[in-house]
Amino acid sequence: MEDFRFQNSTDIRFGKHHIDEELHDAVAQFGQNVLLTYGGGSIKKSGLYDRVMKALAGLHVVELSGIAPNPKIDSIREGQKLAKDHDIDVVLSVGGGSVLDASKVIASAKFYDGDAWDLVADRGSQSRANIDQLPVVDILTLSATGSEMNAGSVISNPELNVKLGTYGPKTPAVSFLDPQLTYSVSKWQTAAGSFDIFSHLTEQYFDRSTANDVTAGIIEGMMRSVIKWAPIAIKEPDNYDARANLMWGATMALNGIARSGNANGWTVHPIEHELSAYYDITHGVGLGILTPRWMKRALSAETEGKFVRFGREVWHLTGDNDHEIAEKAIQATYDWIKSLDIPMTLGGVDINTDEKFVEMAQEAVRIGHLDQGGGYVNLTVDDIVALYQASSTVEGFE
Repeated sequence: MEDFRFQNSTDIRFGKHHIDEELHDAVAQFGQNVLLTYGGGSIKKSGLYDRVMKALAGLHVVELSGIAPNPKIDSIREGQKLAKDHDIDVVLSVGGGSVLDASKVIASAKFYDGDAWDLVADRGSQSRANIDQLPVVDILTLSATGSEMNAGSVISNPELNVKLGTYGPKTPAVSFLDPQLTYSVSKWQTAAGSFDIFSHLTEQYFDRSTANDVTAGIIEGMMRSVIKWAPIAIKEPDNYDARANLMWGATMALNGIARSGNANGWTVHPIEHELSAYYDITHGVGLGILTPRWMKRALSAETEGKFVRFGREVWHLTGDNDHEIAEKAIQATYDWIKSLDIPMTLGGVDINTDEKFVEMAQEAVRIGHLDQGGGYVNLTVDDIVALYQASSTVEGFE
């Protein structure tokens, strides 16, 4: 187990009875000028917008709508201007992880006079971690990213075909998590969000740290929960227990606990970010396509033990042949993803050409330092091109 430091100050309000009674004071404690951020308008159709505006009565509310999935830098720039022009005191994000990711960067951008993209692209003196940040309050409507209890954001710049992670100095101040707000989430987004959760867990589970049994055991339990409840949520969208377990699982998967004592960074995310940057596909779906192929590439005599543990503790596989258990665990992962009705090839998300594979692989290696110990196993540009190619076919799995 490696040294680590863990601190998280987000105030979680989980369950059915918090928003209407508590939202006003949770926001007003930070000031009167509120920037309300949301996406394409689903919160108006559902009635959530009206509930929020009623709760915010008496406060000065400025709105920023239209924040898209794989949030784009243009929305950040627009939010930066609004935050400055209206001297915003607090940002209220209502929506999924994309809205919240954008909101957290906007909360930093108020205190930055240059282009907001600097706060994403610059990992040095101008990074978000080195400037102030407005308090962020959020109402979550999708279980996936875990943004409600971490300091990270992932932002896309379509002009540059770049999608990058950035980290600020603060986690959200208050997060309202009502599983009922996810009842209307489509089967597609429920499946994609569920695998996003699972991928966050696998990225932290397959790690070079040794004897980190506490963290590994926590992750295994959360994996089993996602495996159990995701199909139920897809089949029974109003099942409160299913939605609640997925919502809390998403939060716990990425609030820092599951990485405690770990040694290395992530692998599949930087590889998938290139797919999203170039083709704007649904992030969780891209992860679902890539992950089983990455697992096959990562399996070796050196890593077999972790895959065996994954098979026995997560998939309940039995037997004496360790290599067989490891391979069956990878196949079980593939089969479960497929059962969620997620496309299992790049062709399924309309990526039918390999013309960008080398370019994307080069960027994934550069950003993720994947050939220099950045991930669980080293990957070269050629390795990642091979992963993209393998993700274009079901060969080896069906």
